[in-house]
Order: sequence, then structure tokens, then C-alpha cells
Amino acid sequence: MFNHRRVVKNDSGQATVELVLVLPVVVFLALSLVQVGLVVRSAILVEHAAREGARAAAVGDSSRKIENAVIGSTGFSPAAVRVQRNFRGDRVTVEVFYTDPTDVPMIGNLFPDIVVSGSATMRRET
Repeated sequence: MFNHRRVVKNDSGQATVELVLVLPVVVFLALSLVQVGLVVRSAILVEHAAREGARAAAVGDSSRKIENAVIGSTGFSPAAVRVQRNFRGDRVTVEVFYTDPTDVPMIGNLFPDIVVSGSATMRRET
């Protein structure tokens, strides 16, 4: 007769192999999510910085004071921030560009630094 006990397969270690195959993908996705969160945070800060710069420009402050208002409102490195202002009639527009580094492990090596920009327009107070 045929013995069915010998036919039963041994599945020990299967979960370990599945974990080894899936874990790197899960870690990569988690780190990618962290990097996206950091970029969104930077985008919000850049928009806020543009509003602060537009407020400073609206009251007639100098270029240096506008840059100080932008950098002071974010805490970013001055070397990573570029500020442009544009006067049109009674309005002033301030644009802020920030080079956001991709520093998250594994993700930073795969993607270049991201430039985040924001702008704000306000009426000049003269």
C-alpha cells in the first residue's frame, strides 16, 4: 500500500523566505513615504517663507531684509535658498526656491535633490 505520511511536504522555513523577499520592499516603501513627507514639509515652509518675504517687500524693505525674512521664517540654510522679487505696478511678487536634499537612507542615493518653489503677491504699501 501507499503511505500518505511520506508524501506530506515539510513547510518549515516558508514564512522566513517570504519575509526575506517582502521586507526590503516594505522598508523601501516606508522610507519613500518619509521622503515624500519631508518634501511636503519643505513645500509648506517655502510657501510660508514667500508670504513673509512678500510682507517685507510690501512695506518697502530692502533686498537684504526680504532675504532675512525669508530665511528667518524657515530656518533653511541660506546657501540652499534663492529669493526673487518682482514689482509690477502696486503689487510685489516674491518667489522662493529651495533645494531640498534627499537625505533619507537608500532613497537619497536613488533620487536627486528636489527644488521646491513658492510665491506670494501682495499690494505695496507706499
